[in-house]
Amino acid sequence: MFTLAFAQVAWSVATQWDGVTGGSNGLVGTAPAGTLGTPRGFVAVAVILATAGVAATAALARSGFGARLRAVRDAPQRAAASGIDGPRVQARAFVFAAAIGGVGGAVVALAKGSLSPDLMAIPRSVDALVMVLLGGVQSVAGAVVGAVSFTLLQDSALRHVPYWRMAVGALVLALVLGLPRGIAGIAWPRRRAR
Repeated sequence: MFTLAFAQVAWSVATQWDGVTGGSNGLVGTAPAGTLGTPRGFVAVAVILATAGVAATAALARSGFGARLRAVRDAPQRAAASGIDGPRVQARAFVFAAAIGGVGGAVVALAKGSLSPDLMAIPRSVDALVMVLLGGVQSVAGAVVGAVSFTLLQDSALRHVPYWRMAVGALVLALVLGLPRGIAGIAWPRRRAR
C-alpha cells in the first residue's frame, strides 16, 4: 500500500511540476539518434540491457545477499537475531531495484520518444504486480514469463474484446487462482525433483 501511495504522490508531482516534467503534457523529444535511432540497433540494445538486468537479478537472488534478503522478508525477527541488519539489506535491495527500474525507464523513454506522467500512474504499478503474480513470485524467470504473458494477453485482448480490461482481469484472476505458483511454477516441481 505504501508503494501505491508513493506512486500516486509521484504522479501528482509529475503532473503539476510544469518546469521540470512538462506537466500533463510530459517530456517530448526523447527519441534516440544515431545507431539507437534505427529499429534494429534499438532492439539489440534493449535486448542486451534486458538480458543483463535479468542475469544480474538472478545472480543476486542466488548470492549470499539474496539469502539475507529472503531471511529478512520471511522471518525478520530471526534474521535480526542472527545478526542480519534488515533495514540495511532492504535499502541495498531498493537501490538495486531502482537502478534496474531506471534503466528500464530509460529504454521506455527512448522507445516512445516521449514521457508522459501517465507512466507513473497507479495502473502501471498494478500491471507490474499482476505480471509478477501471473508468472510466479518464487523465481526471476516467473517475472519474465509473467511480463511476456501479460503483454501478449493484453495486446491480443485489446484487438478482439470490447471490454478488454475486464477480460484480461478475469483471465489473470483465473490463472492466479488455478496456478498459485504462476505460469513459471508449472515447471518448478519437476526442476526441484531433479
